[in-house]
Amino acid sequence: MSDKKPASPLMGSGPTRIADVQLLFEARRAFIWATVIGLFVLTVYISQSLLVIFGAMVFAAMIDGGARLLGRVINIHRTWRVAIVLALTVLFFVWLVMYAGTQISREAAQLPTIIESQLGRAVHWLDSQGFAIKQADIQNFAGNLVNGVGTVTRAIGGILGGLTTLLLIAIIGIYVALEPQLYERGVAWMLPQAQREDFYLTASRMGYAMRRLMAGRLVGMVFEGALTWAFLSFYGVPMAALLGILTGLLAFIPNLGALISGILMVLVGFSGGTDMGLYTILVYFIVQTFDGYVVIPLIAKKTVDLAPALVLAAQLVMGILFGVIGLFLADPMLAMIKVVLERRAERNDDDSAQAARTAEGTASGGA
Repeated sequence: MSDKKPASPLMGSGPTRIADVQLLFEARRAFIWATVIGLFVLTVYISQSLLVIFGAMVFAAMIDGGARLLGRVINIHRTWRVAIVLALTVLFFVWLVMYAGTQISREAAQLPTIIESQLGRAVHWLDSQGFAIKQADIQNFAGNLVNGVGTVTRAIGGILGGLTTLLLIAIIGIYVALEPQLYERGVAWMLPQAQREDFYLTASRMGYAMRRLMAGRLVGMVFEGALTWAFLSFYGVPMAALLGILTGLLAFIPNLGALISGILMVLVGFSGGTDMGLYTILVYFIVQTFDGYVVIPLIAKKTVDLAPALVLAAQLVMGILFGVIGLFLADPMLAMIKVVLERRAERNDDDSAQAARTAEGTASGGA
């Protein structure tokens, strides 16, 4: 009878080696879950920085689109075309500040007061119609609305406030726009050789979709802002310049932007009387109809067709997590996710078709 003891599952192995298959499987699964949770926590921790980087990519797509358009007209080096686009952008903001900066600042300071006054009138009218409204509810609602209006007016503050974030976005975006292939190759080199071709194709499609999307946004912003300012100024609506700029900026945010700008426009309009208020409602529908049925279908909708409910859900989530910047970047981020998922679906279809052809060839050879 042998005196040998049964072999232990860990016998003959090092301190970090697991011989038992089931125990090894559970250890690997625990490691994978720990890695996923760790990556999620890290992503949350650096989410603000990631958002800044993505904002820089959006800014770079705008510059790249402008440089490509110039390339169709002027046959010069890309660096000079990017410089021309940046110079024109700077000149526009300088003109905006010099031409209307003082007036717009004064109007922006008066806007919350007008909104609060109009809200009080609306509450009194509802009370006269028999609606039971508590004074505490009125004060809370008024406070929230005024705070919301302050946030909206600070959307222009994307130009004047948050300078550090905007400066980082601008600097990174300019570097990427000057040499996009350099950074594209840098990311590709971190991938396995077999995946690089697919990455280049996906990146190319993402860049194309982003340029078209940003072109649609910019053209829509210009048309909505200019038309709103022109129509309101024609009738003598107060704060026409400020409302035009706010409408143009908020046009970058689908769904929510048009709603917010429309509410502000109508509230300011009714401060000048019923006729002016009805006129601002008419202006709002004319501008939004023109943008929705003419500008967007011609430029961006055919390229990046996103479901409105999905865009609204993304905006709500991004707005809660990151504020105004999250609202501005929700739509571009959703568009990029769609491009990646579409490319993955194409790759899966190609793999399935290849597997079917291989199986068919094997069956034919066996016969």
